[in-house]
Amino acid sequence: MSRTVFAVLVSLLASSMVVFAQPQYGRGQGLRRHYDPGTEITFSGTVDEVKTIPGPGRGPGGMHLMVRAEAAVTEVVLGPGWFVASKMFDFAKGDNITVTGSRLTTNDQQVVVAREVTKEGKVLTLRDPKGFPLWSGRARDSKSQR
Repeated sequence: MSRTVFAVLVSLLASSMVVFAQPQYGRGQGLRRHYDPGTEITFSGTVDEVKTIPGPGRGPGGMHLMVRAEAAVTEVVLGPGWFVASKMFDFAKGDNITVTGSRLTTNDQQVVVAREVTKEGKVLTLRDPKGFPLWSGRARDSKSQR
């Protein structure tokens, strides 16, 4: 992966709270705007690789999964590693999972920004149905705006 692609895929930060953000996805409202429920897909596959994308500065990094489904490998963007761990979830090569998320194209590469991941019958919910990340506190705010 080139440095440019790596730099684009990495970005965390929002005061004392960590918000997973990529320039293509934006932060807070921008993330919801780019999480398009109209492009939401659900697919099952096997984890090929677990990536921890370092955060800028001293912030914790984001977690991505490379998931093999049929003949293709799809990069699945989860969110901050600390959030995944706080929900008592971990992922390893060989895990069979089902992902529900918004398919986006960034830098000519398709990725899926996960809303939910199911592993062994247990569901990890990362974003609300509109795409707001649950770790940001904005998801609660979005419910009151309905």
